[in-house]
Amino acid sequence: MTQQGGGQANVGRGMIWAAFIGALALLTWLSQGYLDQRLNPNRSPESRVTGGVAEVELKRNRSGHYFVTGFINGQEVDFLLDTGATNVAVPGDLADRLGLVAMATHTVSTANGNVTAYATMLDSVQVGDIRQRAVSASITPTMGGDEVLLGMSFLKDLELIQRGDTLTLRQLNTGFSQ
Repeated sequence: MTQQGGGQANVGRGMIWAAFIGALALLTWLSQGYLDQRLNPNRSPESRVTGGVAEVELKRNRSGHYFVTGFINGQEVDFLLDTGATNVAVPGDLADRLGLVAMATHTVSTANGNVTAYATMLDSVQVGDIRQRAVSASITPTMGGDEVLLGMSFLKDLELIQRGDTLTLRQLNTGFSQ
């Protein structure tokens, strides 16, 4: 009889551990979603097209930056808007995963000094309902992370309107054929 009771106790302990591990995994998953939302509150940005004008509204994150999920050549990426960047800047590892072709080398000035980058052309860049074709970009092998700097080669054709913690991107000519 004691053997049967010991087996039940072991099963009970195992179930408690399984419940604890499950609760810990759920808490980790939920907190990661919360942290992701704090970094990028624009995973599904508000977007609309009215009378040939496409608009996307972005919320500023707690650090004061505008992150947004969008697409390069149809593949999902996270953008950090950077009006100080001449081109869209793609980290080297991400460029490899996106299948981007590195062309001519050039030197770019960054906050950390001059670095070598490679010119490339993006077939399409999309943020919400705003789409552009043939966007100049730079592949920057030394740039860490997976965030793409959404620079002026994309932003120059948009009207930017900031009010409070909201930045509205407006594309007047939506001539991107689907």
